[in-house]
Amino acid sequence: MIISLKKNTPEAEVQSFIKSLEGLGVEVNRIHGTDYDVFGLVGDTTRVDEKTIRANPYVDEVTRIAAPYKKANRLFHPQDTVVDVAGVKIGGKEKVVMIGGPCSIEGEELTLDIAEKVKAAGGRMLRGGAYKPRTSPYAFQGLGTEGLKYMAEAREKTGLPVVSEMMSADKLPEFEEYVDLIQVGARNMQNFDLLKTLGKTKKPVLLKRGLSNTIEEWIMAAEYIMAGGNENVIMCERGIRTFERYTRNTLDLSVIPILKNKTHLPIVIDPSHGTGDSKLVEAMSLAAIAAGADGLIIEVHQCPKKAWSDGAQSLTPEAFAQVVEKGRKIAQVVGRDI
Repeated sequence: MIISLKKNTPEAEVQSFIKSLEGLGVEVNRIHGTDYDVFGLVGDTTRVDEKTIRANPYVDEVTRIAAPYKKANRLFHPQDTVVDVAGVKIGGKEKVVMIGGPCSIEGEELTLDIAEKVKAAGGRMLRGGAYKPRTSPYAFQGLGTEGLKYMAEAREKTGLPVVSEMMSADKLPEFEEYVDLIQVGARNMQNFDLLKTLGKTKKPVLLKRGLSNTIEEWIMAAEYIMAGGNENVIMCERGIRTFERYTRNTLDLSVIPILKNKTHLPIVIDPSHGTGDSKLVEAMSLAAIAAGADGLIIEVHQCPKKAWSDGAQSLTPEAFAQVVEKGRKIAQVVGRDI
């Protein structure tokens, strides 16, 4: 970070300014010019609040040279991070991981049945919502703890690790017991208390991008988790809200190469929420694999038209198997496998 002070700033103010910066744990290098005093800050500048600095009447300009995120920054961690989810590795040059399952868990037998079908199709993890944040308070809100137990039972019988969304910090103990990959949903991407709580667990976290958040805000959310001590973070693009109405959201596949360049974290794509239309899921899945995605999380249901939630964007097990088969061919083109 580079900070310049205005001409004729009193020396006492300069020294006070330097002292305040050093108090934040950064090294301050001063260049005394004819018209300006310029300061180069070296170290962890995430502690330096630009708005507070700019509020100083003697400050002329503030320029951040490096990104505000450090833990997630590829500059400080050039090797790809590979996150191990109960034996399934996501990231690096590993296989593209296919994750499938219903939007919401609907019962014990149905959960086991879909888990078996997902595994048979080539899926390596089971997704399912036990707690469902819905736009309408009258819509199905999920089975809660009971749903998590059904998923855990399916894991015992199929060997598929489980991913499910956690909505509040007080639920962490049961998620640590029943879930292998804890999902932070789009609506909670900037729930900082939740992120701080997840920073204290060693369970891997799947962090979905917020509905209207920038890529940097998304990475900074990951930084919250990593700064707390949990560096097992997987990013998940699930589409952002734009003016377009032909799709539920606008799936931003450009984030794959952008995140690969700026961070070392794995990236998973959710084409189901990204489009809201089952007819578009296959095409977006194949495009995501070609672009370098480390995994796909796809909604799969035995009978989508009878699903309790998001049936319009869910694939049948047969359609999921077809995506896996076609995806394998695309993955081989880019030097990977499924």
